[in-house]
Amino acid sequence: MKKQTKIALIIGIFVIIAIAFFYPRLSNQGGNSQSPAASAGGPGGANQNLPVSVVKLQKETLRNQLQVSGTILPNESVNLRSEISGLVTRIAFKEGQYVTKGTPLLYLNDDELQAQFQRLQYTQKLFETQENRQKQLLAREAISQEEYDIALNQFNTALSDIKLVEAQLSKTVVRAPFNGYLGLRLVSEGSVISTNDVIVSVVNIDPIKIEFSIPERYANQVTVGSPVYFSNEGSTQEVEGRVYAFEPQVDLATRTLKLRAQSPNKDRRFLPGMFVKIRFILEVMEDALLVPAEAVIPELAGYKVFVVGADGNAEQRIIAIGTRTDTQVQVLSGLNEGDLVLTTGVMQVRQGMPLQPTQIN
Repeated sequence: MKKQTKIALIIGIFVIIAIAFFYPRLSNQGGNSQSPAASAGGPGGANQNLPVSVVKLQKETLRNQLQVSGTILPNESVNLRSEISGLVTRIAFKEGQYVTKGTPLLYLNDDELQAQFQRLQYTQKLFETQENRQKQLLAREAISQEEYDIALNQFNTALSDIKLVEAQLSKTVVRAPFNGYLGLRLVSEGSVISTNDVIVSVVNIDPIKIEFSIPERYANQVTVGSPVYFSNEGSTQEVEGRVYAFEPQVDLATRTLKLRAQSPNKDRRFLPGMFVKIRFILEVMEDALLVPAEAVIPELAGYKVFVVGADGNAEQRIIAIGTRTDTQVQVLSGLNEGDLVLTTGVMQVRQGMPLQPTQIN
């Protein structure tokens, strides 16, 4: 009984194996019994047009530009110091105040200089009287020319001494050197300051300067007056400026050229020291033919693109390229205005392949 059971089990296993082996083949033969017309006309058939997206070439304005970072600089900035040492008797400004050029900001003790000035004024009057008297005597030939010259020299010396003291007196008043905003005060009334002590900073921020650097390969494309557009981290709105100067040499360490631009800043939106993102316009070309970067296929001999030919089939064109941007490439030769250039399917298409443009930009 056990022997018969084993035989039946072995036969059953062989039957299952035979069904599993032969059934898929029979199914495939039945599935391949479609008509040739259905096979050729179905998806992936040999005669199906390749769906592609194309762009119609037209002349555009090309702005060759760089994306760099820069720093805001003040138009003018100085840490104000006194030309002489002395006792601070009066502070005539408030922190953060806007001042104009020549505004008195701080007074130093000038008592000794005022006393010298008064003494010299008296001396000057005395010598002036003597000079007038000697001049009259010389006219009557009562004295010699030498005696008159001595009196004249004493009078001129007194005038020079007065001018010297006046210059020293002017240094006891510290004035604003230009229009600008004052910073934080660093001295107090009653303190004795020297020529090394900073009193306050004065900063002019209208207009502002924007300092940035570009790679040396673009150095020959820089001109005074070139536009720049910049924005800071707090706002995406761009502000326009103009390059007004650049270094006459390339930095040997970084191989970059340093430039400075200038822009109005009446609303005090930008402050010195701020980091800004800069879009620097190198050149502007009118009537340029531009194609999307994804349409250009590099080759050993150069570059090529595919266009939709007059018969609706793919046509290969060898092109010469010029300036590149982030998304576009300038075409110098090989294409004409109005050509339909493929932007998708460029790796699958072949010369003469029938095309079906699905989207024209």
